[in-house]
Amino acid sequence: MKKLYEKNDLWFALSWIIAYCVITIPIRGNYGDESILMLLALAAIAAGILIFVKTSHLEQKYGLVKWRGHAKDYLYFLPMLILATGNLWDGFGMAYSGAAQVYAVLSMLLVGLVEELIFRGLLFRALLERDSTPVAITISAVTFGIGHIVNLLAGQGGSETLIQVFFAVAWGFLFTFAFYYSGSLLVCIAVHGLVDVFAKFSAERGSYVYPVVTIIAAAVYCAYLSRKPAALGNPAKS
Repeated sequence: MKKLYEKNDLWFALSWIIAYCVITIPIRGNYGDESILMLLALAAIAAGILIFVKTSHLEQKYGLVKWRGHAKDYLYFLPMLILATGNLWDGFGMAYSGAAQVYAVLSMLLVGLVEELIFRGLLFRALLERDSTPVAITISAVTFGIGHIVNLLAGQGGSETLIQVFFAVAWGFLFTFAFYYSGSLLVCIAVHGLVDVFAKFSAERGSYVYPVVTIIAAAVYCAYLSRKPAALGNPAKS
C-alpha cells in the first residue's frame, strides 16, 4: 500500500475508489444499506485508510486535524450545516425498523467518512500536486458526483440517479472548497455523514426542492469561499 502511494499517489487514490465501488456496490444491490454486511465492509475500508494515514503520519495532509480558525469563524461552516438537514424538509419517516435502521445509520456515518477520505483527501490532494487549483477542485467534485451513477448497478432508477448525480456534484464542490480553504476535513466528514443519515429518516416525497436549493447554495457559497485565503498549498501552477 505504501509503495503504491510513494510511487504514484494519484493511482493510489484511484485504487481506493475502485476498491470502494467493487466492494460496496454488490452488497448494496443484494442486501441494502441496512445490512450488517454493508456496515462491516465500510468499517473495514475506513480502518484500512485510517491505519495507512496514521502510520504514514499524513493526518495534516489529508485534513484529519482540527481547524485552527477562531471560534467566531465556525460560522464559516453554517451553510453546510443548514443544508445537511435538507433530507428532513419534506417530513420525517423511518427507512427501516429495529436493528436494520441502526445498521443503516452507522453505515451512512461510515460512508461520510470513507467518501471524504477518498475523494477530498486522497484524490483531491493528489490532483492538487499536479494541476491548478480550479482543475483539482473541479475533477474532485465532478468525479464524486458522477460516481453516483454506479447506483444504477444497485437497482436505483435512472431519473433518481440523474438527480442524485447533480446533487452530489454540488455537494462535491461544497466539500472540496471547504476543505481547501479550511485545511480540515473533519467538518466535511461530519456534514457528509449527517446528509446520508438524515436520508434514512426522510419521508421521501420526491420533492426537488432540496437538490435545487443545494445546487444554488453551492454556487453562492463556493464563490464566497474563493475570495478567502486558502489553508492548503498548491505546488502546481495556479
